[in-house]
Amino acid sequence: MNPYLATFLTFVIALTFLRLMDFIAQRGWIESKSSRKLIHIGTGPIFVLCWLMFPDLPISRYLAALVPLLITVQFALVGLGIMKDEASVQAMSRTGDRREILRGPLFYGIMFVLLTIIYWKDSPIGIIALMMMCGGDGIADIVGRRVQSPKLAWSREKSIAGSLSVFAGGALLTALILFVYVSLGIFAQPFTAYLLPIFWIALGGTLIESLPFRDVDNITLTAVSALIGHIVF
Repeated sequence: MNPYLATFLTFVIALTFLRLMDFIAQRGWIESKSSRKLIHIGTGPIFVLCWLMFPDLPISRYLAALVPLLITVQFALVGLGIMKDEASVQAMSRTGDRREILRGPLFYGIMFVLLTIIYWKDSPIGIIALMMMCGGDGIADIVGRRVQSPKLAWSREKSIAGSLSVFAGGALLTALILFVYVSLGIFAQPFTAYLLPIFWIALGGTLIESLPFRDVDNITLTAVSALIGHIVF
């Protein structure tokens, strides 16, 4: 496909998903915390699967990165109060405070821009790190709030159930996306060759996510997952 057409379609698909979540949250059909995490979980896989539309040209990674960059700039403008978008605030904040968008959601977008440019389809490391952020960190909050389990001794705001869901959610979402890429011949090794690296990356990501840091999981989990990726591949 023409890379510019692929960029346009990726932007339309991503924006449609975000606006759908905004609409649902603003209508009150789901609470803002849930919509925030659904955006967190769903946007990443949709974006990475859209990479498959791009041809193998040097410009493709930069055009693809333009999509999360533009969306991230919009997040920043809304969070700073320069742009008014109450639907986005309701969908992406925990309490309805627009300034919350300047933390987790903004870091989320920045990591997507950086890892798209750095790794693209040349290596599975970027995809794995991004899917750990989406599936791991995203699912942890949902499970942690709904499943009663003991709190972690070193991080009283996080639970055993939440940490286990980081591992399971991140590993499963990573495996699903890599399976698609391997099946289409993007990555040459058989799918089974990725299972052990996924295990170690998911384990390392789980441990770093369990630490008592607030609002920076999108950076720490993703960066550590990429670092471990360089070790195990």
